[in-house]
Amino acid sequence: MRLNVRHTATGVLVPVRLTPKSGRDEVVGVEDFGSEAVLKARVRAVPENGRANQSLEKLIAKWLGLPPSAVKVAQGGKSRLKQVAIDGAPDALTEAIESSVAALRAG
Repeated sequence: MRLNVRHTATGVLVPVRLTPKSGRDEVVGVEDFGSEAVLKARVRAVPENGRANQSLEKLIAKWLGLPPSAVKVAQGGKSRLKQVAIDGAPDALTEAIESSVAALRAG
């Protein structure tokens, strides 16, 4: 299943399933979640006072080589399933996400 990256006026929205309190911060890959494919990520931070969300934002920014200010949790602040907004050129961001996911799958 292909990750559903949606274009917006300012960038893209990416569905992410976050696991807090993990052993390390990492983007794991893509998994099926209900009827859509989502990016699966883990962070060490606990889900208190937005710490896990902040760690996720930093992780996604680093993973894509973007400044941390370009990545924000747009929806799902208190849920494991989130919509992450990434600011930038939608086509370039989609390409960067797809190539990063392909690198994860390649091992």
